[in-house]
Amino acid sequence: MKKVALIPARYGATRFPGKLMAKLGGKSVILRTYESTVNTGVFDEVMVVCDSDIIYNEIVSNGGKAIMSKKEHECGTDRIAEAIEDREDVDIVVNVQGDEPFTQKGPLEQLLQVFEGEEGKNVQVASLMQVLKDWTSIEDPNYVKVAVDKKSNALFFSRSVIPYPRDKNVATTYYEHIGIYAFRRQTLMDFTKMPVSPLEAAEKIECLRYLENGISMKMVVTEYMGVEIDTPEDLVKAEKLL
Repeated sequence: MKKVALIPARYGATRFPGKLMAKLGGKSVILRTYESTVNTGVFDEVMVVCDSDIIYNEIVSNGGKAIMSKKEHECGTDRIAEAIEDREDVDIVVNVQGDEPFTQKGPLEQLLQVFEGEEGKNVQVASLMQVLKDWTSIEDPNYVKVAVDKKSNALFFSRSVIPYPRDKNVATTYYEHIGIYAFRRQTLMDFTKMPVSPLEAAEKIECLRYLENGISMKMVVTEYMGVEIDTPEDLVKAEKLL
């Protein structure tokens, strides 16, 4: 299977405008994300898909691969689908968020493995999650939570606390969704033909579009423990982790 990683990069982020060009240990967030993805060594190709000359020049001037989107897009998945539209040689597409500078090899290998073997033939979309233990983070709407069934298929994603602990005596595991997705190419192309769904619009979580259209999403537990740069405070945390 030919596997490519595409990094959607929008300059004007709502919560933290220009965050992808913010400096993290002397390099921009987007450049660190690109380099860490390349350094995993698990992809045949890695490319940034952007809407800004600033980000494009940042990647290309540092020896990386980038492409400009031809039009505006509502979400990163639509952006990478445009980039892969004419690439019939590609089998698996991994969407690595541009604000994930600590992308690592292990979790990505775990993610790609679910597409292999007899059982993997039925997997169309997969993503990562990690255990959340800090209650402050569990309540924080910037942390997207996911509830799964016994086979690790996603039941729902939310910025709210799910499941809600009405019975405090029941042992409950909370999972944070890590915004790295893997798709079969055709499933990704089909996604772009689906209109934005009601739950997706309400929560501003694009993967809800799959669930609302009856497409299962396989979730893989990992001990990622990186920092996704959503706010200036996250950048401070990332500096400490770096």
